[in-house]
Amino acid sequence: MADHTPQLILASNSPRRRDLLRQAGYRFSVRPPAVGETGVPPHGPPAAYVIGLAYLKAQAAIRTHDLDAGVVLGADTAVEQDGDLLGKPADPADARRILGRLAGTRHRVLTGLALVDLDRGRRFLTHAVTAIRMAPMSPEAIDAYVDSGEAMGKAGAYAIQETGDRYVEDIDGSLTNVVGLPIGLLERTLKAAGYDPREFRDA
Repeated sequence: MADHTPQLILASNSPRRRDLLRQAGYRFSVRPPAVGETGVPPHGPPAAYVIGLAYLKAQAAIRTHDLDAGVVLGADTAVEQDGDLLGKPADPADARRILGRLAGTRHRVLTGLALVDLDRGRRFLTHAVTAIRMAPMSPEAIDAYVDSGEAMGKAGAYAIQETGDRYVEDIDGSLTNVVGLPIGLLERTLKAAGYDPREFRDA
């Protein structure tokens, strides 16, 4: 294990990721990357895409805030169905399209994690996958959900931690992964990096 515990730094402005870390008892600071530095459209193999973008976010935060110490955590979540990557909807019409595609089908939620250990000059890249089966949704239900505003800013155009859970019939894997940060995987990655996760948490 490490002879000291560096600061955990979240390279994200996502309120969902902040909440998940707090609920898990982690102490951390928030240093989001500059807006627009990581606007990469979904493409390529899903796992490689989310891992690569998580790493780009971590590196962008390091550059933005001139960080030279700490463990920087980057994360990115996307939805994959039949080999196609579905990111956050561009507008309400795109949200309706995405939900119409996912309704009544199965898809996968992937979150890439990147830990950049500035103290030791190392990085750890990994990802989590959760399988989801969505309930059928009528056009009227889709319109109402999109009109609520909840679909925007969410990979796959739904928020399982809010009211979107009523459209989820089955979950196989990590729930926190679907929300945006697989807490169990984070703990395992910290251990792989040589740290005791308990040292990052409040007593």
